[in-house]
Amino acid sequence: MADPEENPADLPGCPSAEGNGLLPAELRAWMLLLAATGAVEQRLRAAVKEKLDISHDEFLILCLLAEQPEGGLRMTRVAELLGRPKTRLTYQIACLQHAGLVTRRSVCGDKRGIEVALTDKARGLLTETSGPLAETVTRSLARFMGPDQRAALCGLVPDLAEESRPE
Repeated sequence: MADPEENPADLPGCPSAEGNGLLPAELRAWMLLLAATGAVEQRLRAAVKEKLDISHDEFLILCLLAEQPEGGLRMTRVAELLGRPKTRLTYQIACLQHAGLVTRRSVCGDKRGIEVALTDKARGLLTETSGPLAETVTRSLARFMGPDQRAALCGLVPDLAEESRPE
């Protein structure tokens, strides 16, 4: 695991959470989230491809569906939540369906409505791989963010604060 205190010399530093620059707090927080997201996405793309043999965007769809307590989501809602065009989403859902990871069905009473849900196969794969993929996220944040930036991120995303405490 990368040393959390390390900040590679060949990479620009993560935006400061303290506010020594020109930006107001909201923009500093946004820049911090973008830096964290970029660091995680870069590593997670490769890990997802290796472990699940799907694209990062398809993985995001699976994650979104995995967080639904029952059933699935309408495709229009998935597109809204992920900020994806419906045409692109249709292609990604078709790929996931072909891989046996999602099902599509018409919504009762709505001719145009399509609901997407995880299959048991997808639930099993996510259960099996979510731990190692979460570790990829943790390592990515530790590699690209210093302790102050991680503390600020944990303040923005409270669930991270619980998970990132040293044991």
